[in-house]
Amino acid sequence: MQDDRDRLLDAALTHVPFEGMNHRALAAGARDIGMAADLARVHFPGGGAALAAAYHRRADAQLAEKLAGSAPGRIRDRIAEAIWQRLQLADPELVRAGAAVMALPQNTALGARLMWETADTIWTGIGDSSDDVNWWTKRATLASVWGAVVLYWLGDVSDGDADTRAFIERRIDDVMRFEKFKAGARKLPGVAALTDLATGWIRKPAPAPAPGFYRGKA
Repeated sequence: MQDDRDRLLDAALTHVPFEGMNHRALAAGARDIGMAADLARVHFPGGGAALAAAYHRRADAQLAEKLAGSAPGRIRDRIAEAIWQRLQLADPELVRAGAAVMALPQNTALGARLMWETADTIWTGIGDSSDDVNWWTKRATLASVWGAVVLYWLGDVSDGDADTRAFIERRIDDVMRFEKFKAGARKLPGVAALTDLATGWIRKPAPAPAPGFYRGKA
């Protein structure tokens, strides 16, 4: 079943530039591989939103594999490189089509979840071991950075996306300043006690990350 879904995903994506990220692209892809339309709807019950989510999550999975074999180094450099690698796994035209679908009111929650998942993939891939409130703040901050980077990248006309690379570096500096601020703030009188209190009940989700974790189809 997963092989059939992957085949349909690949076939449908070839039609997205002409049809958009929608049920028409899925139907055309199904025809290409000789799959019944009803079965195509079983694989992607969410239509265009499910197609966009599958494309996004496949790239996240590919990034996770790359990060698993990455060399150690400074955290800020590894995050910046991971974001850059994630962009290289995406096609701008398909991302634009997916963004248009996720901008629809009924899909905004899914779009936010996808950004969270990418942030979680990056933090997990570079070895983040936090399991308290920091697990959440790191991913929330990086998810907002990822969203900004994608928008900048889609409009970048510089050679080799050099301007996007510089933009990533600036945004990651913002993330690291925030992390330093959190560490410094904890030294203020009373803040440590409040942080310890929060840490006691705000924990990393178990057994799998949420809302970033996803099992099944959109």
